[in-house]
Amino acid sequence: MARIDADALLPNDRVKQAALDGDITQLSRGAGNRYAEEGDTFDVDGTTFEVTSVEERTLGDLTDADAKREGSPSLDAYKKRMEKVHPGDFEWDETSEILTYRFESQ
Repeated sequence: MARIDADALLPNDRVKQAALDGDITQLSRGAGNRYAEEGDTFDVDGTTFEVTSVEERTLGDLTDADAKREGSPSLDAYKKRMEKVHPGDFEWDETSEILTYRFESQ
């Protein structure tokens, strides 16, 4: 268990605020880099979060429940958001490997 920089896992201020608000409790990132381990902690504006799990998956494994934990109302909305946020360098491929990080405030 280590203390990590929130910037390593949470990519921007909007995501950090959504984590503080409880709207985002998980984040999936490409499997190329491992940003945290289970048990790691990070702080956002004085609130400490703990990474409760890190799971190797594919984009095809994601469900509506995952999308909601990532701040989207549905998997379809999540797919559209990812394509909008990563224009030109992201294509939804069900076989793409990802790491899903779940976290909760302490």
